[in-house]
Amino acid sequence: MKHGTGHEIVKTFASHRFAPRLMVGRDPAPACPSSGLEYLQQFQELILPHLDGAYNLARYLTRDPVLSEDAVQDAMLRAFRSFEQFRGTSPRAWLFAIVRNCSRTAQSRASGRVALVVNESSLGDDVVFEAEADPGPSPEEELLRKADVARVRVAIEAIPEPFREAVVLRELEDLSYAEVAEVTGVPIGTVMSRLARGRAMLANELLAGAISDGQQSRSVK
Repeated sequence: MKHGTGHEIVKTFASHRFAPRLMVGRDPAPACPSSGLEYLQQFQELILPHLDGAYNLARYLTRDPVLSEDAVQDAMLRAFRSFEQFRGTSPRAWLFAIVRNCSRTAQSRASGRVALVVNESSLGDDVVFEAEADPGPSPEEELLRKADVARVRVAIEAIPEPFREAVVLRELEDLSYAEVAEVTGVPIGTVMSRLARGRAMLANELLAGAISDGQQSRSVK
């Protein structure tokens, strides 16, 4: 599930859809020493390569293709306008944090489409993890690797926030724990706790789907 498989699960976004319109009527901020052309080139080099991932994140957060496209367009415009504020940490995490906010805004504007956000403390037995290197693959991760793309997409969309968000950022977009923490604004320990719960929820969804598929196959025979 790692190494960018999320790009296969959703779709590829064309970066040229954004670059030309972003420069219309746009001059670099006074604090930015670059010329307009240099500003655009830096934005294209650092930010646009992460456009597919940005759409992937928005798609899973909103669970709506129209809302996700609106969120990404809004996020790219905001990112371009505030690019002079980027301080050279992780351009992907910086962009994804903007996409996350724009996705929430898009959802709040869509009547009746606000996603349910579950606080992990309400689920009991909250686990606190120390920040450490990733352990070996868990049984849940092995199950995810063997599952087909369509089933994984449906299963991911079925798990609630904030666990879905953690799974998408870590497992599909391969962000580090520190980058996920930067995007979501929570401590690394919380990220690891959400990820562990999200993986377990996702594994349960996949197992339930596999059992259902097996029963349907037997009934057809």
